[in-house]
Formats: sequence, C-alpha cells, structure tokens
Amino acid sequence: VMSSLVVTGIAMLVAVPLGLGAAIYLSEFARPRIRATLKPVLEVLAGVPSVVLGFFALGWIAPNVVGRIFGEENGRSGSMLAAGIGVGILTIPLVASVSEDAMRAVPRALREASAGLGARRMTTTVKVVLPAAVSGLVAAFILAVSRAIGETMVVFIAAGAATVGNFSTNPLDSGLTMTAGMASLATGTESVKGA
Repeated sequence: VMSSLVVTGIAMLVAVPLGLGAAIYLSEFARPRIRATLKPVLEVLAGVPSVVLGFFALGWIAPNVVGRIFGEENGRSGSMLAAGIGVGILTIPLVASVSEDAMRAVPRALREASAGLGARRMTTTVKVVLPAAVSGLVAAFILAVSRAIGETMVVFIAAGAATVGNFSTNPLDSGLTMTAGMASLATGTESVKGA
C-alpha cells in the first residue's frame, strides 16, 4: 500500500503540471494548425503500451535520471522514483486530453467578456477559464490517480522487483505496488501448468 501511494504521488507530481500545461497551451494559445497536429500526437501517446514504458523507465530513466541525480547505485536496479516517473509519463496524455476537453467546453463568451474588460490572455486563462472548467479538471486528476494506482507493468518492471511486504517510504528504494505485487504472485497452479 505504501509503495502504491509513493509511486502514485510521484506520478501525479510529473503528470499534473505537464498535462495541465499541455492542455492550457492546446486550448488557449495554440493556433488551429498546431492544435490539429499536436492533439492527434497526444492521443497516440496515450496508446503507448505500459510494457514499453516500463522498459524505458528501467533502461533510461533509472540510470540516466535517478542514477545521475541521486548516485549510480540508485539507478542500477530500478526504484520507486523511476517507476513513478514512468507512470507519470504514461498518465500525461490522459490528464492533457481530458483537461483540454474541459477547457474547450468553457463558453467563448466568458473569454470575450474578460478580454473586453482588458484582461490579458494568461489572466483570462487563470482567472476565468480554469475556474469555469474546474469540474472537468478534477475529473481528469481523478482519472489520472486511478490510472496510476492501477498501473501494473511499469511498476513491475521499473520499481526494482522487491519482495512483497517490503515497507519503505524512500522513493529511491525498490518496491512493489499492490497491482505489481499481485502480478509477481500470479504463478499459476500445477493443474494449470499441466494442461
């Protein structure tokens, strides 16, 4: 349970600012041609298999990010920090897509009224659009937390494959979330193996 909370917390620290920033850019600042290009790319990124991202987290994030910043020994076998960053990357498209849809649903009249009062574009975004879209943004964050808690393969591959029951709150330690622990215990029975 503790590893699940640590990995999910790290994932949200990665996914929420980047996903919300991408959503703000796409909905408020991007020109239609740029938006028409970036939105499908974002949707395609949501389809990257978690196994691929798990190997990316173990092979690149663990040694090159965690290992270089926190010492080489922390990047060799994976850690909850590397897994959390991997899960965060996996949930960025989800946060960005749902948040962008929520912000685009805000009526154009609110933006025009704010501009008519002399507000700049960023002020309009922060003080008018975001508060008006708060229910959709909260839904995006809840979906992202649900995805991060339920993620199995990224954590199973990149978190260091610790034994079940390893209690640690240090993100540099190895650990297993609840779902990765279930996957590590799913070895089957003799009757299944013999069939």
